Amino acid sequence: MKNIFLALTLLFTVSSFAQDKINWVTLEEAVELQKKEPRKIMMDAYTAWCGPCKLLDARTFTNKDLIAYVNKHYYAVKFNAEGNEEITFKGKTYKNPNYNPAKAKTRNSSHELSRGLGIRAYPTLLFFDEDAQLISPITGYQTPQALELYLKMFQSNKHKDMKTQADFDAYYKSFKATFKDN
Repeated sequence: MKNIFLALTLLFTVSSFAQDKINWVTLEEAVELQKKEPRKIMMDAYTAWCGPCKLLDARTFTNKDLIAYVNKHYYAVKFNAEGNEEITFKGKTYKNPNYNPAKAKTRNSSHELSRGLGIRAYPTLLFFDEDAQLISPITGYQTPQALELYLKMFQSNKHKDMKTQADFDAYYKSFKATFKDN
């Protein structure tokens, strides 16, 4: 049954670039999907109380160009960085043993995976390569056009050519955003 679900998820994800929303999957699903069709992962680490996280959902993740690009080139993961979900990643199970259900909509304890990935602020967008190795975290609210820079840089592997801040600055200055405002 799980294989059927994964196959349907893959089919849905691959054909969904024309949809009006990002196809969010779990981290475990994204890693499984990578085995059949290698893609990078974009993980949105958010919290229930985070205002900039809500802006990211309302203003950035609703952009039609961004949606199409993410659905075509990435597996997108939503991760409540203070949630109570049990997550298995790279052979280790992560939990939130100090989670307090009474604080589900306010500040709660940090999930073990948050600490393991070095997440210190919200929102944090984490990018992983096709082998689920962390490429880079990007912290803070991003407009669709600001996020476009990172999405295209990581997807094309241009980040591998950047050895210095000056290399990134040159990329940044020459980058021409094409995502339109909705």
